[in-house]
Order: sequence, then C-alpha cells, then structure tokens
Amino acid sequence: MATVEDEQYEDEETEIPLGTGSGRKRLFSKELRCMMYGFGDDQNPYTESVDLLEDLVIEYITEMTHKAMEIGRTGRVQVEDMVFLVRKDARKYARVKDLLTMNEELKKARKAFDEVKYAGV
Repeated sequence: MATVEDEQYEDEETEIPLGTGSGRKRLFSKELRCMMYGFGDDQNPYTESVDLLEDLVIEYITEMTHKAMEIGRTGRVQVEDMVFLVRKDARKYARVKDLLTMNEELKKARKAFDEVKYAGV
C-alpha cells in the first residue's frame, strides 16, 4: 500500500547529484577562475564559488547535448543542431556564429601556412 509520501516521490524527476565535494574531477576550474577574475571577481575566488559555477556549466552542457541529440539525427550531435537550439537567444546565436566564422578562418590560415611551408621545402 503506497502512502501519500511515496506517491509524491514517484512523481518527481530523479536528479543526478552534481558532485558537491564528492571528489569529482573538476574539468574547468582553472578556466572558470580566470573568467571570474576577468569579469570582476577576486583573483583567487572561493573554491565553493568555482565549484558551483562548474556544476552549472556541466549541467548546461549536459542539457544542451541531450536536446541536440533529440533533434536532427538521433544519437548524434552536429553543429547545426547546436545553432538551432540557440537560434532564439540573439546573444548566444551571434557568439556561435562568430566562433564558427573564426574557426573557418583559422582552418584556411592553417591550410595556407602548411601549403607555403611544404612548397618552400
């Protein structure tokens, strides 16, 4: 016989704990510390603040990846899927477009550099 309390927990989504101090390897701590300092925080921000921010970043990346896997080709994440997901957020969309354009320019520059390097040998 299920109680009201049991029914309450059945309806809730199960959440994965984000590893607050559980010895989980921090992937972005160094970069986040630099970004926080760049945006006006102390040069050495509190570890708890960095950990919280990293948890939020990991959660955002995970959610976006899951959403991207649901659209487009199932089970695969493609650049177009990510662009599609941020299309309504003008700032994110502009930043994604800038990064993609810069990536293409870097590819062309590397290719041109390699061609000059090999032609001169």
